[in-house]
Amino acid sequence: MSEYIDKILKDVKAKNPNEPEFHQAVQEFLESLEIVLQRHPEYRALKILERMVEPERIIMFRVPWMDDQGEIQINRGYRIEMNSAIGPYKGGLRFHPSVTLGILKFLAFEQVFKNSLTTLPMGGGKGGSDFNTKGKSDNEIMRFCQSFMTELCRHIGPNTDVPAGDIGVGTREIGFLFGQYKRIKNESTGVLTGKGINWGGSLVRPEATGFGCVYFAEEMLKTKKTTFDGKIVAVSGFGNVAWGAVQKVNELGGKVVTLSGPDGYIYDPDGVKGEKVDYMLKLRSSNKDAVEDYAKEYKVKFNPGKKPWDVKVDVALPCATQNEIYEADAKELLKNGCFCVCEGANMPTTIEAYNIFRDAKILFAPGKASNAGGVATSGLEMSQNSMRLPWPKEEVDKRLHQIMIRIHENCLDTAARFGAPGNYVNGANIAGFLKVADAMIDQGLV
Repeated sequence: MSEYIDKILKDVKAKNPNEPEFHQAVQEFLESLEIVLQRHPEYRALKILERMVEPERIIMFRVPWMDDQGEIQINRGYRIEMNSAIGPYKGGLRFHPSVTLGILKFLAFEQVFKNSLTTLPMGGGKGGSDFNTKGKSDNEIMRFCQSFMTELCRHIGPNTDVPAGDIGVGTREIGFLFGQYKRIKNESTGVLTGKGINWGGSLVRPEATGFGCVYFAEEMLKTKKTTFDGKIVAVSGFGNVAWGAVQKVNELGGKVVTLSGPDGYIYDPDGVKGEKVDYMLKLRSSNKDAVEDYAKEYKVKFNPGKKPWDVKVDVALPCATQNEIYEADAKELLKNGCFCVCEGANMPTTIEAYNIFRDAKILFAPGKASNAGGVATSGLEMSQNSMRLPWPKEEVDKRLHQIMIRIHENCLDTAARFGAPGNYVNGANIAGFLKVADAMIDQGLV
């Protein structure tokens, strides 16, 4: 890295100690930008990078709520409003015990450029709480969501900040949050996305991130003059992203042979298809956060405590969470013939693992490009809310598909223009950066 970029990274680490995920996201992003800064010194002169790595606003608050035994519990809530240069802050809310300020800052930073790539007018943000929905009753979740929104409502709005769902936040939680916002503000607006279909939500939204990931991978495969037809695919996770990815891979003629959870992974040589796809919804609603029951139900192999990267596959779609593919996993995937890795989760590949893929010259797509289908469809939900006009499933899916094709073209074109043909990481980072940077310059000292 250049001395200038190295200094920015050192400053980020010094100002944000004990936030390794945020450091990782910033480093991976900065490493793509040296050639841009050489060609466009105005970005350095105006300190665009120094401004980008600082959130515009960090909101942190306590969330007191009462459990079913009458005991008061206290969690911590957050909203990171990272960058609004190209539109209202947009990004999910995550309810999970692993949530920390550093995790949300990494997610918000990635969200800025992901949203930029969609071509929709959305800035980047992220939020959530260390609250764990697992094992909680509906009433406990409702009371927590109402307390959380009582504080958050003063910071968000349809033209200011539009949160969505994420891990631990589905239609149920969005419903409780939306109801409390409506009660306090006395207005029904598109302030949240991921809503129920019968009260303002968009068709395809639950599957959208997985659909978008597969659409992007489909375009990658076309560059090698091939398709998903007949390909063996490893998918990690079993939530919404994995569920959408499995459906779309099946539709395009591929075969998904793995699903995973915190307990390990299943290997299904016949493929996750038919009623097995519907069974994924039962797994998710069981509140066990495990996939072993799939192995018992369908008499397939369960590999406890392991990740699904040691199986012979053509394509890998990591759809679980950050940093699930390490250097050793990358080597296993290559050894077993994998030639395409397309990220469905946010930053599931470590820097060391990415370096292995890059050096092997396989197809590799970063989440800020290939994971953008979810937020793109959230943007489409915002449009439908503004027009008070719902679109049919086919219309939403068509628009999503077109957006993912445009993102793929933009990544490839930008990578080639800046001397890294075929490098999706550089293409995504540079394309996302240019749009946000130019908007910041146009708007002055923001």
